[in-house]
Amino acid sequence: MGRARGSNAVMAAAFETTYGTPPVSGYIRMPFISSDIGAERGLIADDQLGRGRTLGDPVYDVTNNDGNIVVPLDLVYLGYWLKHVFGLPATTSGDDEGQYVHRFDSGKLALPSQAIEIGHPDRPAYSTNYGVRANSIAIEMRRSGLTQATIGLIGKGETVLANTPSSGTVAALGSVERFTAATGSVQVDDVAMGEIVSASLSFSNGMEKDETITPDGEINDVDPGTPAGSIALTAKFADFTLLNKATAGLPVSLTFTWTGPRGSALQITFARVFLPRPKRPISGPNGIQVQFTAMPAGDPVITVYLRNETASYA
Repeated sequence: MGRARGSNAVMAAAFETTYGTPPVSGYIRMPFISSDIGAERGLIADDQLGRGRTLGDPVYDVTNNDGNIVVPLDLVYLGYWLKHVFGLPATTSGDDEGQYVHRFDSGKLALPSQAIEIGHPDRPAYSTNYGVRANSIAIEMRRSGLTQATIGLIGKGETVLANTPSSGTVAALGSVERFTAATGSVQVDDVAMGEIVSASLSFSNGMEKDETITPDGEINDVDPGTPAGSIALTAKFADFTLLNKATAGLPVSLTFTWTGPRGSALQITFARVFLPRPKRPISGPNGIQVQFTAMPAGDPVITVYLRNETASYA
């Protein structure tokens, strides 16, 4: 047996039919960049008096399984994470180019859970995180570099380590084709903006843990709360477009798009966004940049369109 290495780690995920019960089949090999999901159970120090300086044994506290998984912004696998965050999409039939458009809207009352198995073949060692719900998604947009999304997760528990995987036959959907940062674009009220330097997008389902008392120390479930979003824009002070809209105090629509091969595309739209009136700081001789921390509203708060060759995410 060898030492576990991140380069050899594997991840397999499948949607659960019953919350907290890992399925026995239907797992997909998922590409990922990093992961810190996993159950932990802390200790509570003994508080007894009357025994002199003798320290009693600690007791185990409840189980927590919160963490993030960072995944590539890609053509196919991203759809499974979007389904985890937003629920099942509405999918249009294939067009002449063999492309399907999957529309994900925020605000659904019921959201799916997944079982996510993390494996270390070097040891070997495998464990499955079960009852995992997706609370949030965050994406950074910039001119160059690799594109990725951070998925915030809340799980119910994790199985004990085993020498063999429990995921059975795992499907692989082919190579990962990423949307590149260089193909990104930003639109304000359906008009392309050329002075955006960077953008940070985030959405949260406002998940609340159901912390009913149970003998296993795990949560009972996770319930969706009030959706929330945040958008941070850094723009060159080159025109008054965004400043005028912020000063007017009226909502705008913001659309962020990446294009990929064979007509594929990822589009994220906030239909109703309020821009704050920002400062215009001068910190040196270089170009002046303005920062907007915008707040979206409405129902849905966010709509994501994924155009690819995948017929269904059901």
